[in-house]
Amino acid sequence: MRLLLVDDHTLFRRGLRELLEGYGFTVAGEASTGSTAVRLARELAPDVTIMDLSMPAMGGVEATRAILGEKPGARILVLTISVDEQAVLDALLAGACGYLLKDAEVAEIVAGIRAASEGDAMISPAVATRLVGTLREHRRADADAGRPPTPPTTSRERDILRLLSQGCENSAIAAELMISPATVKTQIAHLLDKLGLENRVQAAVFAVRHEIA
Repeated sequence: MRLLLVDDHTLFRRGLRELLEGYGFTVAGEASTGSTAVRLARELAPDVTIMDLSMPAMGGVEATRAILGEKPGARILVLTISVDEQAVLDALLAGACGYLLKDAEVAEIVAGIRAASEGDAMISPAVATRLVGTLREHRRADADAGRPPTPPTTSRERDILRLLSQGCENSAIAAELMISPATVKTQIAHLLDKLGLENRVQAAVFAVRHEIA
């Protein structure tokens, strides 16, 4: 699996590269700025881009938007030190398919990369807890502002959204709904298209915001 590492700290990139290469990953390139990341993502077409958020000039959120704007199917995993609720939400809504902290266990980082490459998502527990709280506040604000109601969804679609918000993978969703993993994958794809969402993380955010979770 080919990776692009994006972080403005050279020593951290070097250490992460050595660690990941020890697990059989290939680091195709490195970037210290968001703008360089966008260019290298275009040139190298990595399987997964590992993105820091805090960088000079173009930050990680803006770089994530730019990369996905050019290639909607790109897989971007955020790996950063920030647990700021708004930063988490901004990154996920920009299209990142996972959000891990730099102090995560090596096994968690490796699992997050593999999940991202398959279109699944992994979010650090500490981050998830803060994210849910922020989304609930946004939901209350939306209600107070008289925002439009939840777009129409079927009972099956709401079940899938609920399970996605719980971090369930396709196999777990399939077992819960008593359908095949292939059917789950197809139904998630149709649901994302219907709701205008980029990935399953955004679907989980949607579920919490609209009280489906």
